[in-house]
Amino acid sequence: MTQQEAKASGQPLFRGAWCPSVTPFNEQGQIDFHALEQHFNRLTQSGIDGILLMGSIGEFATLSMKERLELIKTARKMTNLPMIAHVSSTCVDDMVHLAHTAYEHNYEAVMALPHYYYAQTPVQLLAYYEALDQRFNGNWLIYNFPARTNCDLTANLVVELAKKLPKFVGIKDTVDCASHTRAIVRAMAEVRTDFSIFAGFDEYLVPNLMNGGSGVLSGLNNVVPELFAHIIQAYHQGNLTEVAKLHQEIGRLSAIYTIGEDFVTTIKTTVGKMYGYMGPLSRNYGGALNQTQLKQIDALFDL
Repeated sequence: MTQQEAKASGQPLFRGAWCPSVTPFNEQGQIDFHALEQHFNRLTQSGIDGILLMGSIGEFATLSMKERLELIKTARKMTNLPMIAHVSSTCVDDMVHLAHTAYEHNYEAVMALPHYYYAQTPVQLLAYYEALDQRFNGNWLIYNFPARTNCDLTANLVVELAKKLPKFVGIKDTVDCASHTRAIVRAMAEVRTDFSIFAGFDEYLVPNLMNGGSGVLSGLNNVVPELFAHIIQAYHQGNLTEVAKLHQEIGRLSAIYTIGEDFVTTIKTTVGKMYGYMGPLSRNYGGALNQTQLKQIDALFDL
């Protein structure tokens, strides 16, 4: 769907269940593109709606510019699903380079955190995103993750930016509070019907849909994307009994985030155990699961 079609239909440009993909590594610590292609094949066949490349779970902060550019160019060839590239960096010139490469390789949009490390005031956030908009030559979304950036995109700030900047088409609101995302949804309702508002936590998919949001962009989609595709389908069919049952299952499986020291390693380990094409290696330290934790994964996913 184009932005013009979204506006005409009154629907958000992006919606549904999206996967922020992990980035597999081989034993030499290099990106495992073969495993990534198998992962993308599985995601594409699952029925989900799109893929985010190099999000937090994709370990963007540990990747070199060379690796990030190679990922952008190579990953786009692996699926026909809509894709968004996360381009955040502490260097804006690098962000612009990544963004332009993504647009050149037919990504539907890019996504950017606030200017992290330096916690930003509301005035700074507005100035920063207005400056990015001038340099990005395609659609872009905000990645709001206050737990990591120590600043927050409030509903008022999002509305102010959305009124000024047509290329600003959505937000991933990774805030562990459903009312925060709901406030953005309600504030945007009379401003931009094409604007996409994703929850960033798995268990907030249904609350976000019920509040009028666009869907979810969350880590369990790496493990059980079919579950998320099913819940989106049931919701649009009006089968709320099925939605409630699936919502409870998402809540149960969200216990995965309490297993181990590093949720990225835990997600990769689980995908590897269930499907076999991916190793558990992450560039985060100290996350390898012990035997007790591996048994917890087995019990949670009935392996």
